[in-house]
Amino acid sequence: MGEPRWLTPEEAAVWKKYRTLRRELQLAQDRQLARDSGLSGADYALLAPLSESPEGVLRFRELGLEVGWERSRLSHQLTRMEKRGLVTREACPGDARGAMIRLTRHGRDAIEAAAPQHVEAVQRLFFDPLTPGEMRVFEGFLDRMLAALERESAAHRPNGSAGKLARPGLRPG
Repeated sequence: MGEPRWLTPEEAAVWKKYRTLRRELQLAQDRQLARDSGLSGADYALLAPLSESPEGVLRFRELGLEVGWERSRLSHQLTRMEKRGLVTREACPGDARGAMIRLTRHGRDAIEAAAPQHVEAVQRLFFDPLTPGEMRVFEGFLDRMLAALERESAAHRPNGSAGKLARPGLRPG
């Protein structure tokens, strides 16, 4: 295996800043959501793709892939959200083992009420510090990093099986 490729001091500093940014940005988003809407970041993460899906319904498995969560975490969060009337679980037509997750009227109202303030926070904390040129360069960096992760993921799939990394959509998360 050989000697590990240790981070240079510059790489270590950038990596530390990235980890701090990721943590602090998530905390700021979670605080904003809780303060302005009473939703958690996890609530928003699931409500957003449901609100964008046809008829507000997704298969359990598709929702899990969309947010990149393990089955157990998804199930526990959905149980909490069901108790609050945000979503319901339904039998999956044609698949007795599958489940459909449906956004309720209360869930749709909650995401629609939360979205404007959440998008404003994303604009203020993530995009406003960047110039349009910096944003385009940053997008290029992200594309290359996501492509590297996709190659890594594909290399570890049995027999090159299909499947892509979840790609972020247009909604803030």
